[in-house]
Amino acid sequence: MRGQLVKGAVAGVVGTWLMDVAAWTLYRQASAETLREEDRTRIDGKDTAHAAARHLARAVGSDAAQEEPNAGGIFIHYQLGIAPGVAYATLRERFPWITAGKGALWGATLYVTNDLVAARLLRLTGPQRDYPWQTHVRGLIGHVVLGVGTHLTLEALDDAT
Repeated sequence: MRGQLVKGAVAGVVGTWLMDVAAWTLYRQASAETLREEDRTRIDGKDTAHAAARHLARAVGSDAAQEEPNAGGIFIHYQLGIAPGVAYATLRERFPWITAGKGALWGATLYVTNDLVAARLLRLTGPQRDYPWQTHVRGLIGHVVLGVGTHLTLEALDDAT
């Protein structure tokens, strides 16, 4: 079990990094108007992880996490990839259906649960309907890449051990 936890954490880091590569590639292709509309919808103009870091800093009376990027936001961002990586690693044998599409279903599910539902309920994002459609497509693609990257990393780690 411990081995699966470590593999899941490593796979979550790799998956998150791959998601970032995909999402930033798409972000750079977005029109200036799309990016302005997205920034207007964000809470304090911050992405979800940096908004979470800002909320946590305020909760403890700190004015840290003002600028973006910052260590707190990056830490939260990677934790949001590591935790699902650990969950995926431990659940995939018991519930093989979650591996559909070599992790694509897992990634799409994370997009819906984390980005569309949980982040909004925690008031870390603006209303989802206010974001441009391109933002949603980029988020979905990024999370599918996260899921597939996590799956393929776990396969490679399984083969290596």
